[in-house]
Amino acid sequence: NKKNMLKKIALIALFVLPVSAMAQSLKFGHFKAADVVTALPEYKTATEKLQTTQKQYEDEMKRTDDELQKKLQDFNQKKDSLPQNIADRRQKELQDMYQRGQEYEQNAQTEMQKLQKQLMDPILEKVQNAVTAVGQAGGYTYIFDLSSITIPYVGIGSTDVTSQIKTKLGLK
Repeated sequence: NKKNMLKKIALIALFVLPVSAMAQSLKFGHFKAADVVTALPEYKTATEKLQTTQKQYEDEMKRTDDELQKKLQDFNQKKDSLPQNIADRRQKELQDMYQRGQEYEQNAQTEMQKLQKQLMDPILEKVQNAVTAVGQAGGYTYIFDLSSITIPYVGIGSTDVTSQIKTKLGLK
């Protein structure tokens, strides 16, 4: 009986000791990517470029919409006095103008998405490289981005590496 008990204890120790030793060797870090990204000068430049381009698209869409509204108002005032074939032609022109406006708006959205990706991808890659460097230098098993995942509790076993990442990126 004692022999069986000792075997059980030895068997449990074989499983528990490696797990507890492994748990002690795990090293966790965390940061908020949003705090790091927004601190980069490249982010400010990219944001300004995106805002400027967005405003240009909005201004152009407003201009064409104003033009369409003016022509529509003019058409509605005169349509009863126009011969049918002229009224039909102007109505078709208005429909075409509206359709071009819709296509332009869709194209503008696509172009803005492309520009955002073009401007932001290098910034995100730069941050990822800094996180990797900090992780490797510090011997971290994982570094979690608290901006993209929710971890309801971050305890003593996790280190906030935000300042190390900012330092790696040349930020204060």
